[in-house]
Amino acid sequence: MSDQPINMSRSGPPETVLPSLDITLRHELAQAEQSAIEVRRSTIAALAARFPTCLQVWAALGRTSTPGIEAYMPFRIGYHRGLDQLRASGWRGSGFVRWHHESNRGFLECLEGLAVNARIIGEEAEAVRCQQFLIQLDPRGRS
Repeated sequence: MSDQPINMSRSGPPETVLPSLDITLRHELAQAEQSAIEVRRSTIAALAARFPTCLQVWAALGRTSTPGIEAYMPFRIGYHRGLDQLRASGWRGSGFVRWHHESNRGFLECLEGLAVNARIIGEEAEAVRCQQFLIQLDPRGRS
């Protein structure tokens, strides 16, 4: 059982909040994202190799990848790692995972990136499923 907060309010479905990113890793990721453009992607990829469960790193790797299959891959990995982390945090397949919780953003960015890049590579059904899932998780989106 997880000690992560799940809001069981009477006003709607439960809300899951993923654990916060370690401050040292947050700093390393920020430095990698600010590195020279020529080495940015490889620097972030090295972080992904060191921290393969870090959703924010997978989202950053997807953002620095060429749109299409190259970006699809890290976003898909982040999405699946995120589902594992959501389940470990008490999520049972329904309920909110809201953008306003900074710790949820890595997963939500991966899901959004997966939707966009699935569409680019012609996986329209997957793109639609991912977009619908985003709306179910947080109907307000990035607001």
